[in-house]
Order: sequence, then structure tokens, then C-alpha cells
Amino acid sequence: MTARGSAADPGPSPAAAAGARSVAATAQVLESASIRRAAAETPRARARRFAAETPLGRTRRARRINRVLADTYPDARTDLDFTTPLELLVATVLSAQCTDARVNLVTPALFARYRDAADYARADRGELEALIVSTGFFRAKAAALTGLGAALVDRHGGAVPADLDALVALPGVGRKTANVVLGDAFSIPGLTIDTHVGRLVRRWGWTTAEDPVRVETEVAALLPRAEWTLFSHRAIWHGRRCCTARKPACERCPLVGDCPSAVL
Repeated sequence: MTARGSAADPGPSPAAAAGARSVAATAQVLESASIRRAAAETPRARARRFAAETPLGRTRRARRINRVLADTYPDARTDLDFTTPLELLVATVLSAQCTDARVNLVTPALFARYRDAADYARADRGELEALIVSTGFFRAKAAALTGLGAALVDRHGGAVPADLDALVALPGVGRKTANVVLGDAFSIPGLTIDTHVGRLVRRWGWTTAEDPVRVETEVAALLPRAEWTLFSHRAIWHGRRCCTARKPACERCPLVGDCPSAVL
């Protein structure tokens, strides 16, 4: 199980974790001949190159992108702090429409107060809402957490199941949350298709789908199963640090030679 920090050992922040190694890896990739050639391509030539890509070529390009991301973000992992599958499940539910950093400020007191599924099931709603109010949509999230605790007690003896279908059957748990828990708490490969990952794989031309389930299926076909969890973290980090929604930093992106959406 991958766990992030504690009060005694908080672990590095995402920015510090990426640090000098990430910068050095990115610089090394940007200096390669293939990147320089891509920068010299005309927009028309670039469009022709990607239009002529075969399914096998797309698979090879996807795996090449994943390797570059691995070199660029060697420390990529979930930004949520947790020590047990239940803590990760709760933190992921709270992260909806909220930053991971904000969730990490809330969860130490929450986890100290509610230590198992039964605690959430019998939680006083007002007390629970007060603890999570800063994560937004706190009433709905409190209802989800109490329902989640009750369902875990009733259906799974209080344990978090290591099964996708069982997880998505729980209150407040969708495929994205389930794949986060499977990948990071149980080391079972899962693709987390959040807004960052969905945006990036469409920019890379891996899929044109908008539906997260279809995106997950199409991306899964391009990458080795063993890479799914780490790829998700790498893509999320890249989406937050470089290929942002409003202004992607193509001029410093290590994937520019393999991205049909790059503007140079």
C-alpha cells in the first residue's frame, strides 16, 4: 500500500518531490534531436504526420509518452495523505470539487475522530459536517460518508473491498474514486480518468471520447496494465504543472514531438 506522510513524517510536497530531478529530466528530453525536429516542423507537416498514424503507431506513441512522463515525474503519486484503504477512500470522496491540498488539511482531525467504518456509520451529522465544511458541498459529502460507513459495515464487515464492482456500488463512489483506491491502497492497476487525464489524452490524440468510461477503455488498450496507476499519477502531475487547461506550456513540454495539439 502506498501511504502519504503523517504528523511526524509528512513527506515531501508535490513540488519538492518533483524537484531538481524532474527539471533535469525535462531539460534532457527537450535537448533531444527528435524534439528539435518537431519544433522545426510546419503545422501542415505535423498535421499530415498525425493524420497518417496507424493504430500500431498510436500505441507506440502512447507508450513513448508514458516513458517520457516516467522520466519527467519519477516521484509521481497521489497527493492525498492516507495510511489505510478507508482513509484513502474517504479522502478521495472529499476531493470532489476540492483541491487535494485542502483535503489534506482536513483529514488529520477527521481520521483521528473516525477510525473505522462503524465510526462513520454512527457519526453525528453536524459534527461530521463541521469537520469537512471547508472541502465544499459538505452536507452531501457528510451524507456520503455516513452512508459509505454503513454500507461497508453491512456488506463488507467494515473493510474496504479490493474489487471495482463492489467499490462502485458504495454510496458516493464512482469509477474514478474506485480506481484511485484500487491502485494506491491495494496495488491493483487502475486508470483514474479525472479532468486532467481526460484533457491530456484528448490533446494527445489517444481518444476523442468525452465519456470517462469510454476514455478509460480506450486508454487502457494503449498502455500495459501494470502501468495504469502510475500513468494516471504522471498525467495528473503533467496536467497540473505543464499542460494546463487554459494555457499549456508547449514551449517547455517534453512531449511536444509526440503531441498533435502542440503549438510551437
